[in-house]
Amino acid sequence: MSSNRVKTRETKSGEIIAYSESAVRQNLINVEYVKTSLASLAGCTAGILGLTGLLGFIFYLVSLLGFFGLLIVKTGSNWQKYFISRKSLLTNGFLGGLCTYTLFWTFIYGMVHVY
Repeated sequence: MSSNRVKTRETKSGEIIAYSESAVRQNLINVEYVKTSLASLAGCTAGILGLTGLLGFIFYLVSLLGFFGLLIVKTGSNWQKYFISRKSLLTNGFLGGLCTYTLFWTFIYGMVHVY
């Protein structure tokens, strides 16, 4: 059941922040969708480039950190309006994205570089 209640939390400075639980949940769903799409696109790119071993996993980390940086730039200093925690944006879905990345990476690498 979707709840449109407005919840509040208090910051360290004593300021009370109100947020819509359903809006924050929808924002996180959208971020997960983009992370999955990014993982598949980055996996295809790594496969086409012929990255192997540790270099391929570093490519995933760089692409994930790049997306996180773009998201922080887009939301600006008002990221609390859209998300509850910055840490959860970076860590949620990391392993699921890594599995998607590895799947596309090995599949495309096999198609392009293995005879």
